Amino acid sequence: MSSLTKNNLRLYGWISLSYLLLRWLVYIPSNPRNAGAIIINECWRISYLTVLTILFYETLLPHIRKSVWHAIPTILLSIFLYSFGMFLWRMLGIGFGIYTPFGSGGETMSVGDQFANGISAFLFFSIIRHLYRYTKLKSQAKQMEIEKQAAELNYLKSQTNPHFLFNTLNNIYALSLEKSDQAPESIMRLSKILRFMLYETNANSISIEKEIQIIKDYIALEKLRYDDSLHVNFTHLIQSSPTNLPPLLLIPLVENAFKHGSSETIASPFVQIDLKVESNLLEMVVKNSIEPTETGTPILENIGLSNIRRQLELLYTNYQLSCRKENSIFTAQLLINLNSYVKPGLHNSRG
Repeated sequence: MSSLTKNNLRLYGWISLSYLLLRWLVYIPSNPRNAGAIIINECWRISYLTVLTILFYETLLPHIRKSVWHAIPTILLSIFLYSFGMFLWRMLGIGFGIYTPFGSGGETMSVGDQFANGISAFLFFSIIRHLYRYTKLKSQAKQMEIEKQAAELNYLKSQTNPHFLFNTLNNIYALSLEKSDQAPESIMRLSKILRFMLYETNANSISIEKEIQIIKDYIALEKLRYDDSLHVNFTHLIQSSPTNLPPLLLIPLVENAFKHGSSETIASPFVQIDLKVESNLLEMVVKNSIEPTETGTPILENIGLSNIRRQLELLYTNYQLSCRKENSIFTAQLLINLNSYVKPGLHNSRG
């Protein structure tokens, strides 16, 4: 019985007690004068059936599954144990004075009747055992899915942080090459961003005010790279308070606007960011200049956009992220129903 564990023993014990209670409820009301003897009889019967059921599932059943040549003798042995075995067990109880035979009430010396009682007990044990194992396997599968989603979310967050940091370091590197006087200020702003990433991003959520501040710091750091030709405007209106978001959820949209938009635009570069939260509905629209492209040109999502899209899928059940190109403008629009947030580890897959 190598597969028999404490949990399995506990399961068989509870099934035995349930079956014993069921037998008492059936037989004691019909013969209340002999209630004590009936209880002892049923305990004697259930002890045999419990051991026999454990033997069948933990030892005999694996042999049945091996091959036909193993199955046939094993099945015959099982039939013998559930018929003659029960009959002999009852006789043994009578011989020791433990089991009390009754002339009526369903007690009989017939091997066939003992076999019928054994099969009914076997079916009861089997159904409860199957339901328990099904529920347990379903729970384990759900737990594995939860752990998988949590691991993926952590991986996505670990991708966001270095990606965000490398872009920022590139900005400082560009200023250093130009020997710009703004390099010290950019390093100071980078230290603020690093402090935020070190102490804030490990939490499941942060206040939207902190997310807005990190966006402002990043915009200020980006503006150091450009002269007055780059026009940046960031507006935000928060009417739902308090509002929390997963850390660095919005920053990839801002990064994308600078790295793949304004930095590659020759004439009149701009970045327009509008953030609004009202009635627990977040709307963020990021527009940036791009070089003119033909209408219908496919949009290839970079790591930042694909990352945020997957995070949204894991964290919210009601959201929309769309991107489009119109003439010389790239627009990313994000809509999130903040009430649809699902705590990491509790996400339910949608059909």
